[in-house]
Amino acid sequence: MIKVLDLKFLGHQDTIAAFLVETNAGPVLLETGPYSTFPQLKSELGKHGYQPEDIKHVLLTHIHLDHAGAAWQFADYGATVHVHPFGYAHLAEPSRLMESARKIYKDEMDRLWGDMKSIPQERLKTAKHGESLEIGEVSFKAWFTPGHASHHIAWQINDELITGDVAGVRINGGIVVPPCPPPDINIEHWQASIQLIRELGVKSLYLTHYGKIENVENHLDALENILMDWANWIKPYWEAGKHPSEVTPLFQAYTAQQLIAAGIEGEGLKQYESANPSWMSVAGLMRYWRKKNELG
Repeated sequence: MIKVLDLKFLGHQDTIAAFLVETNAGPVLLETGPYSTFPQLKSELGKHGYQPEDIKHVLLTHIHLDHAGAAWQFADYGATVHVHPFGYAHLAEPSRLMESARKIYKDEMDRLWGDMKSIPQERLKTAKHGESLEIGEVSFKAWFTPGHASHHIAWQINDELITGDVAGVRINGGIVVPPCPPPDINIEHWQASIQLIRELGVKSLYLTHYGKIENVENHLDALENILMDWANWIKPYWEAGKHPSEVTPLFQAYTAQQLIAAGIEGEGLKQYESANPSWMSVAGLMRYWRKKNELG
């Protein structure tokens, strides 16, 4: 049974999750959230009778700070951290990743994400596409699912799938939206990953943002539709040579209206914006169109 741990990011419920799976070889953690929420993660583990030191395996969907920022702390306690091969180097030496993030978030960096330290190579293990990782009596199967990030894995446990960001953001039964930060957004790869998930035939998805989804087919259809909607909305602005700073307020208004039309308001709008800042998708999608044009 997959247990959802609410990390209460920025004080908001149902915004960033980690997932706990108990095995006869000990508890396994999927996703860690940012280091800024580590005290809350420790509290959530305590509710199930565990301390961070009890976690011997951490499985990451990808290395973005809201998913993997606290992985180093578990490695310090002796856990093995399982990651996509493309993410390995950034966990072994996160200075470039952190420098890039600090340029974006500036003085907000510590409040949002906290620290990220290097993980010794002996504590890192890379997964292979389609490989099954056996921990106790539980099998965790790694599926490479690029589109949101080139270093993305969805982890299958029986007929359930821990999806990271490839299955989008959906909070409290609201609409699903696609997180599209730079630099790796690739619409075609994302569509292929969505199709892969369809073909797996799983009965439920577990979104890091946020929680369990059971209407899998409808969810994936809605995700693909809004992914294309956002990409096509951005495209004319990129073609016109607009700077992302010019487009961001327009896109923020557009996406906020989509949420409001779906009945999301007040705290719900704050949850969505905390989980998936709309300004990040402007930069990511404009970069996608530029790269696509360069490749012809």
